[in-house]
Amino acid sequence: MSGGIQFSGLSQLPPVGLEELNSEAALQTRVDRKYVVPVESARQALASFTGQVRVLEMDGIRSFAYDSVYFGTPQLDSYMLAARGRRRRRRYKIRTRTYVDSRLSFLEVKTEGAREATVKERIPYDLQDRARMTAEGLDYVNETLAAAIGDVPAGPLSPVLETRYRRITLFLPESGSRATIDADVTWQGQGGSPQVLDGSVVLETKSGSGAGPLDRHLWQHGIRPCRISKFATGMAALNPQLPANRWSRTLRRTMLLTPVA
Repeated sequence: MSGGIQFSGLSQLPPVGLEELNSEAALQTRVDRKYVVPVESARQALASFTGQVRVLEMDGIRSFAYDSVYFGTPQLDSYMLAARGRRRRRRYKIRTRTYVDSRLSFLEVKTEGAREATVKERIPYDLQDRARMTAEGLDYVNETLAAAIGDVPAGPLSPVLETRYRRITLFLPESGSRATIDADVTWQGQGGSPQVLDGSVVLETKSGSGAGPLDRHLWQHGIRPCRISKFATGMAALNPQLPANRWSRTLRRTMLLTPVA
């Protein structure tokens, strides 16, 4: 990984290709558990995990750059729904996801399904449009949200947050689950200076229903899930005037943000 973050044994683990990973563990509907872990604690926990693990590899590369642009209404409806918890309206996120190394972009709509499962739907999106909502993109967003939650955004959509990081993806074949390790996580609001998550990685497990073997291993090492959303927590960190009770513990105890030089 960049930024001097290395995980011992990674190069020795067997690879998995993207096609096989998507076939065996696509998990477009899934339960996510997220952890903000100091780098050294993450190294130790991953080094002692004895389950089967394969690493996503493409063209000999195992660490990939991601760039996401999140869209919101002038009233920040998507953020406010997340900040205020469960109400009559179900939560959603709208973003473009760019795989920087392969120069591929997608427009994604994520909604809250049954039992806190996350449902993600997406379409290919022109790379040059990644930071704006096109007419075709807006049609897709409205159609997807109307079908998924029976509602559409109440206002025009514009970029409100950008996130960048480098990701390693792990495949756990015994459980059909996957996990991601995100380093150098950087947030940037509209017109503000970028801020980087210093000294920690965001480790996320993605399973079909219950906790997976990596979750149980992390718990045995005293690493517990925390409330973090790259979108919502980033918005709260960069905009202190927003309501942030759901992420205040994470912001106060776990996250150290440093301005990018």
